[in-house]
Amino acid sequence: MKNIAIIGAGFGGMAAAYDLVNAGNKVTVYESSDQVGGLASGIKEDHWDWSVEKFYHHWFASDEYMLGLIEELGLSDKVLFPRPYTVLLYKDKWYPFDSIMQALLFPGLGWGINKIRFGLVGVYLRLTKNWRELEKYTVDEWMRKYAGAKVYELMWEPMLIGKFGEKYAKQVNMAWFWARIHARTTKLGTYQGGFQAFSDDFAQILTAKNVEIKLNTAVNSIKHKNGTIKVATDTGSQQYDQVLVTSSPAILSQLAPELPKEYVGQLLELKSMGAAVMIFSLKEQLSKEGYYWYNIPKSSGYPFLAMVEHTNYVSEEHFGGDHILYCGDYREQDHEYFSMSEKEIEELFIAGIKKINPGFDENWIKRSWLFRSKYAQPVPLLDHSQNIPEIKTPMNGLYFASMSQVYPWDRGTNF
Repeated sequence: MKNIAIIGAGFGGMAAAYDLVNAGNKVTVYESSDQVGGLASGIKEDHWDWSVEKFYHHWFASDEYMLGLIEELGLSDKVLFPRPYTVLLYKDKWYPFDSIMQALLFPGLGWGINKIRFGLVGVYLRLTKNWRELEKYTVDEWMRKYAGAKVYELMWEPMLIGKFGEKYAKQVNMAWFWARIHARTTKLGTYQGGFQAFSDDFAQILTAKNVEIKLNTAVNSIKHKNGTIKVATDTGSQQYDQVLVTSSPAILSQLAPELPKEYVGQLLELKSMGAAVMIFSLKEQLSKEGYYWYNIPKSSGYPFLAMVEHTNYVSEEHFGGDHILYCGDYREQDHEYFSMSEKEIEELFIAGIKKINPGFDENWIKRSWLFRSKYAQPVPLLDHSQNIPEIKTPMNGLYFASMSQVYPWDRGTNF
């Protein structure tokens, strides 16, 4: 038996705690927030039965590891797969775009060679498993060569710019794009009560197995001491045989000053985009057509990349009749969205909502919340597999597991 500390009570930290305690170890989880769940944690009004994720989340039907864990926990009966509807903006009109048939009917590509190339590239990426060859090319150069400039510029380049900004869009490698096409499904899953309900259920199972979860407990430093590792917080310190950190690379570099400079440099070389998400609780339904996810190209001038009407995916009955709307964007970490006030961002996003639905009235808004994270989307550059830190760090007994290491897969609770 080892005495092990885990820093971070997100899905990765809790899954590690579950495996480690089942292997006979003593496990303590440190979490700086007042709730478990990490980036998948949520908020809940008193009159809501369900929580709402701070950053919109869902599972894919192909998420075998996440769904497998849920089954192992005995919670599969709480997993739901409602039918959502995704739309894409083209020439100021919204077109359904969440199935092969709808993609084939999308008018932007016409009915000639472009649609054929679009289809063939999609089939190839679904079938091939040779992602290591793909990481030698950027999405920009590979797509222009095989899908053609028009297909790429209309269908995929806006997504790249939306996710990674003008700075990184042309640098992202093709293996990352392959993973999105190869593994994702149009079926989207959630949990009865929301992701926070799953996090709380998981934490309850861990506690029953004698895992200690310390909320509101930020770790200040991780250092060696007498052959063990000392974890220091504001309330004192504790020594452990091993420590697993599940935070961002930048936070790890600050927590562990004894890490070699070369390794710290490798951590800090990892690039990532931040995310700003505003949630609105509305009195009225915004999309009478029942659209769930609006994909919005940056070039169209909207202040956000995606608008997501959550209650067109799960019923507003779970939220006391409130209609839940997300407006979200990925931005570079020094973007003004990370320094603007909540009121400034709200006014900006409301203007964007009115462009989508001119009938929208600000009196519909019951409440809004703003959530921001500077670590939301890792940026995979060429040959990125050679840049990923090992889970075992050079500091004896210290381990690191983050969404920066799930490459080539996209960040998400499954990986």
